[in-house]
Amino acid sequence: MLRIGIIGTGGIAGAHVGGYLAFPEECEIVALADVMPGKASAKAASFGLTAAVGYDDPLQMIAEANLDLVSIATPPSTHAALAVAALDAGVNVLVEKPMAPSLEECDAMLAAQERSGKLLSVVAQNRFRDDLASLKSVLDSGLLGAISHVRVDSAWWRGLPYYDLWWRGTWEKEGGGCTLNHAIHHIDLLLWLLGSPTEITAMLANAQHGNSEVEDLSVAVFRYERGLAQLTSSVVHHGEEQEIVIQGEKARVSQPWNVIAERSDGGGFPAQGGDPELVAAIEAVVAEREPLRHHGHEGQIGDLLAAIRDGRAPIADGRDGRAAIEVVTAIYKAGIERAFVALPLEADDPYYRAGRLVERAPRFHEKQRSLAEAAS
Repeated sequence: MLRIGIIGTGGIAGAHVGGYLAFPEECEIVALADVMPGKASAKAASFGLTAAVGYDDPLQMIAEANLDLVSIATPPSTHAALAVAALDAGVNVLVEKPMAPSLEECDAMLAAQERSGKLLSVVAQNRFRDDLASLKSVLDSGLLGAISHVRVDSAWWRGLPYYDLWWRGTWEKEGGGCTLNHAIHHIDLLLWLLGSPTEITAMLANAQHGNSEVEDLSVAVFRYERGLAQLTSSVVHHGEEQEIVIQGEKARVSQPWNVIAERSDGGGFPAQGGDPELVAAIEAVVAEREPLRHHGHEGQIGDLLAAIRDGRAPIADGRDGRAAIEVVTAIYKAGIERAFVALPLEADDPYYRAGRLVERAPRFHEKQRSLAEAAS
């Protein structure tokens, strides 16, 4: 029975608690920690975790609770220090997205993981969705042919009070805006589906949130070996209509699910009726895929528990988390410097270092309120 601790008891902590509770024969939540006095104990009580100990000091919890695995669900600026402390104490780590605000901090976490011999997983819960796993299966089948273009809309909407919470809306504490903290999900999916691009350019804006330093909108273009991808990261899109559209040489697939396959007439125009045989073959790949038993955070937690038990790497590990941060860093560098940024980013790149983004980033507006707790 693995002993679980959770650091940070804000909104996302509930997803971690629920995920662990789905595996009662494999793990037990024995401790929660939060720097707000009494908050961890209150969260434990609210979930009926009567045997769990509440701590006001996360480092004390790591030192005293005899943990096997800790979830880190705190603001991004704290992820690296907490993860390194846990790993160096011999505790496996699941850290919320984004992994950390800088590549330098990501590499410090990876170094701690390597010297500890423990596992480090970064939350990428959308890999544990059947619709997105279906896209992955179709791409891996090769039926689409060479990929021409991918359009990713990471479209969210947040009102002005969203940025009232003390750590949101500042480059120093939040690490960035929607590109880092919302589109990180879709960036991970893009890398999972297609691998890393070779070059990125981007533009940043704050279109609707006059109480926040950080961007609420970015548009980036990625170059791959043969094709292009475009990513819109937003918290200004009414309806939150998120979409991934993959255009291949032979067919297009998308989430929400749709498949279209054109074929050429004698003049190179789309032939009437398209290619129904290819559409049927793609639909068969989806139909034959075995559905996931667990989804979202629950699915990722189940995989991590199995990885600890089986002595293997988790599906979403620290290197995957770092790869997403590398793309985010390149988007910010491209937008700030008005440049085309080649990947990979090297350690001597100024944007690799912790603090460089905070120094160079535009302050679109002043943060106007700083609340200890988010409004309900």
